[in-house]
Amino acid sequence: MRTTTHIIDKKTVDEILKALSETYPEAHCELHYRTPFQLLVATMLSAQSTDKTVNKVTDRLFVRYPGLKEFLRLSQEELEKEIKEIGLYRNKAKNILTMCRELAERFNGEVPANLDDLTSLPGVGRKTANVVLSNAFGVPAIAVDTHVFRVSNRIGLAQSETVDGTEKQLMENIPRDKWSIAHQWLVWHGRRICNARKPRCEICPLTSYCRYFKSKVQEGNDNEVN
Repeated sequence: MRTTTHIIDKKTVDEILKALSETYPEAHCELHYRTPFQLLVATMLSAQSTDKTVNKVTDRLFVRYPGLKEFLRLSQEELEKEIKEIGLYRNKAKNILTMCRELAERFNGEVPANLDDLTSLPGVGRKTANVVLSNAFGVPAIAVDTHVFRVSNRIGLAQSETVDGTEKQLMENIPRDKWSIAHQWLVWHGRRICNARKPRCEICPLTSYCRYFKSKVQEGNDNEVN
């Protein structure tokens, strides 16, 4: 897929990241996990669901089935019952159990610490792989979920209509040593201030940079003139 490069000046990027770091100094992955395997499962469950719902399920699930060997003993029906509070639970149960079997067969039961191997597993896309790489293995990565996609394109850190394009542009615009924490800052900003339907622009620290806010102000000015 061809994507266009979108570069904003380093000073603006630094100022945006500084504002986010000061607003969310405690930002971290909000999924509950103790091992890379648990994070992989939790992230697969989190697609089109909230971390709160996933944590409610996994807090119980990981006590009963803490690791790969326990998951391998589960039937799909049994796993479906465990995760039925989560959206798309049937498909997720199928993907997780298939992933577990391949993890055992191809990777000796160890979660791989590289993008290509992770994304070769059933049900594991770039977002899930990047979450695992960043949080479980400390590998610099930017996972573009719905919050990161929305916020980064609203602010202007990226200008792309695709997830892959957004990830590419963020990797170009943000220093590599800040990829992982910038992901957390953008997620937290999307959940706490830059909501999808009603962004709380009145308390946002980024309005002086934000393309979305400036367009709304201009729209308001145009309406006043008309």
